[in-house]
Amino acid sequence: MVAAGLRVLVVLPMYGGSLPIGRYCARALAGLGALVEVFEAPDFYPAFGALDGLRVTPERLDHLEQSFLQVVSQAVLAKTETFEPDLVLALAQAPLTRQALKRLRRDGVPTVMWFVEDYRVFPYWEAYAPLYDIFAVIQREPLTAKLAAIGAASSLYLPLAADPQLHKPLALTPVERRKFGSDLSFMGAGYPNRRQAFRELMQFHFKIWGNDWQGETALAALLQDPTRRVTPEEAVKIFCASKINLNLHSSTEPGTLVPRGDFVNPRTFELAMCGAFQLVDRRALLPELFAPDELAAFSDMGELRDKIASFLANEDERAAFAGKARIRALREHTYAARMQTLLDYAAAVLPGWPRPRRSEPALDSLPETLRGEVAGLLDRLGLPQNAAFEDLTWALRREQGKLTSLETSLLFLDEWRKQYVKKG
Repeated sequence: MVAAGLRVLVVLPMYGGSLPIGRYCARALAGLGALVEVFEAPDFYPAFGALDGLRVTPERLDHLEQSFLQVVSQAVLAKTETFEPDLVLALAQAPLTRQALKRLRRDGVPTVMWFVEDYRVFPYWEAYAPLYDIFAVIQREPLTAKLAAIGAASSLYLPLAADPQLHKPLALTPVERRKFGSDLSFMGAGYPNRRQAFRELMQFHFKIWGNDWQGETALAALLQDPTRRVTPEEAVKIFCASKINLNLHSSTEPGTLVPRGDFVNPRTFELAMCGAFQLVDRRALLPELFAPDELAAFSDMGELRDKIASFLANEDERAAFAGKARIRALREHTYAARMQTLLDYAAAVLPGWPRPRRSEPALDSLPETLRGEVAGLLDRLGLPQNAAFEDLTWALRREQGKLTSLETSLLFLDEWRKQYVKKG
């Protein structure tokens, strides 16, 4: 397996919808056997947000924000130099500047961007895609041709997924069912098409969750705590408590209530893996991901209203759809499967990747009297028995709490090797 023993640095965005996706990727990579380090860009977000409160001109604010992003990007480079990853995986909106990407390429550090956004809405990909060694996307043509035309030849169609550790059926308490349950629910941001479409569904027992619904008056009675972002854990409870989860993709086009788009949003996979019933608008790429008897779809508001009424009256049919969708999601649409696909692609298109490391297994470099204890430590840290000494000490430095005498000795030995053996 390509992942075993790899060092992967996952660079998160400071905020936004791709932030939880980055965490799912990191967990999946670790589960595949990679040694994963996460660059916690959200830690910088409070300071970045504070710039907006300075009350300076837009031009000056833009300059300050760009300067701030340069500093964060330098921090990514510092982390890269320390961790020495085999691969840097950045999620959409990650704070990596063009200069930083050029530096990583110069230093021979392979980079991947998973662009989990609509390329038509977020065109910044054009400036950054050629600087990544691999540019993974959630859309097919014409995007693939557009990427090739600007010099990003190694592009990979990589649809979204779900995390079975989080997205799973839940046994909810009566209190949770009252709070999160409804005949019809929606969880997401208040895009224009959703605001207008949902006004035609107010006759149902309908709850709307999520933020970015500012100024909405017609749907005010349906909004559930719209001033804050729903946590991933709360989202799962909403999915499991709702009879019908409405999954309407966003559109910024005036008057287009049900968009005829291509990519499939993360909610589709998350609902399926939770074993929750959903009604989703038809998407061009949906048929290759789920069968017609796994997800119930609609093309317009009339069909949506009819199907809501029909499925509310048929619990067994809802359960049949949801059960089949969960089986498909668990089999094909996990983040572990996506990360394995990404790593296999990297091995195919990056010459000589991953480069072999000049480091002997930790157990081979230790006295016989310590090997038994260290073998147990490797198990506790989730590392293979042939893990390199550098991987062992890196994992130890990530641990919290008081060090044992063995751990202290290993870290001291690592510092001694760095200072004397390598220099010598």
